[in-house]
Amino acid sequence: MSADLLIVANRLPVDRVTERDGSRGWRRSPGGLVTALEPVLRANDGTWVGWPGLAEDGDDEAYEPFEDDGMKLVPIKLDASEVEEFYEGFSNGTVWPIYHDLVAKPEFHREWWDAYVRVNRRFAERAAELAAENATVWVHDYQLQLVPQMLRELRPDLLIGFYLHIPFPPAELFLQLPWRRQLLEGLLGADLVGFQLPGGAANFVRLVRQRVGHKTHKDLVYLPDGRTVKAAAFPISIDAAGFEELAAGDGVAARVKQLREALGNPRRIFLGVDRLDYTKGIYARLRAFSELLEDGRLDVEDAVFVQVAVPSRERVEQYRILRDDIERLVGRVNGDHGRIGRPAISYLHNSVPREEMAALYRAADVMVVTPYRDGMNLVAKEYVACRLDDDGALVLSEFAGAADELRQAWLINPYDINGMKSALVEAAEADPKDLSRRMRAMRKTVRQHDVRAWADAFLAELSSIAGSSHDKQVRPARRA
Repeated sequence: MSADLLIVANRLPVDRVTERDGSRGWRRSPGGLVTALEPVLRANDGTWVGWPGLAEDGDDEAYEPFEDDGMKLVPIKLDASEVEEFYEGFSNGTVWPIYHDLVAKPEFHREWWDAYVRVNRRFAERAAELAAENATVWVHDYQLQLVPQMLRELRPDLLIGFYLHIPFPPAELFLQLPWRRQLLEGLLGADLVGFQLPGGAANFVRLVRQRVGHKTHKDLVYLPDGRTVKAAAFPISIDAAGFEELAAGDGVAARVKQLREALGNPRRIFLGVDRLDYTKGIYARLRAFSELLEDGRLDVEDAVFVQVAVPSRERVEQYRILRDDIERLVGRVNGDHGRIGRPAISYLHNSVPREEMAALYRAADVMVVTPYRDGMNLVAKEYVACRLDDDGALVLSEFAGAADELRQAWLINPYDINGMKSALVEAAEADPKDLSRRMRAMRKTVRQHDVRAWADAFLAELSSIAGSSHDKQVRPARRA
């Protein structure tokens, strides 16, 4: 198996599942990345390299290369200790909090770093084996920041891109990492390093200049070996057309009516949808809503808050503590303000199918997205795409990457509870004409800058960097 285009990501775009007859199979993972990259892979006969999740004992087939719905997939094997140290440890216990403004305290363990290096090398070596001569390799996200340089050493002929899906921090935070230089040099193995926002790209270039000592000019880094690395922003997006089509379905429309009836047909439905993560600001937004009930500015007969918290990293202690704190708050608010059959907060701690999500987006009058720090936050864009009648309100943290594009939202500081309370009331009571004006503008932005435009823009920039030194150019996805 030799590929002209390789996608290298921590996870494969499929999950291992057990069918009803006991056989083992694969199920397509939800998410915008798969939607963006699948057509690009098909157009270039590409291959995706990633971890398939922990397989059951004896399920050796889970680690064999295979095809799923025309996509070539190559699994990388991690054992339980590597999942604990590389993924739950260094990736999510060290890098994640540093890159998210220290919302939680990071931990620094040398054995976690050793596992991170070992797993990154395994990914790089497998990619080097699979890549054709002068192939393009696109590496994704914070779990694999060492792969570009490792791959460059193994295969200097390759054209390498890297994209960071989460924020890249300022120097005063990044410099806390004991392995800061190794991470910077790892990323410099790429020809193009992509970030969600221009600020992340600028932080990276500044750190490389100050801490590695390379010459830089604007968005370019000049390496001693003659290579030039470009750092630039490519804000990621969603499959806007796909969400619009889903939201317009008859089944979703019927479900919207059922949801509002099940919630008691309140005048206003507030909605939060997040992974259960301490960066998402779930506790603060529910606290703001509860105080509005206490203040009498909202009434449980007229307003309900629906919070969907998708399970996330449940083996990590900080996430278990967060879940307990949120569930105690929900119980207290419902005990203080709820009525029989009319809870103030309807709380779901489970994954929700896309069709149900589209129905919730259409049912909600006010979408509340209040992360303390987020690379982009695609939930905000999904809500906008599903508002087919150009109505509804979006309350959005100014610390989410999406705030740069969705300027017509009610932008708030998630640390300012009083400001959040005011925004929730203003959004709930806004004039319909103002809501329509805001939503039309946001919907236009989301449609024009969809996830395929993001993928095509990154790969086009990467191909332009290659210039005449590479004969093979990446073909963009064909649009319908």
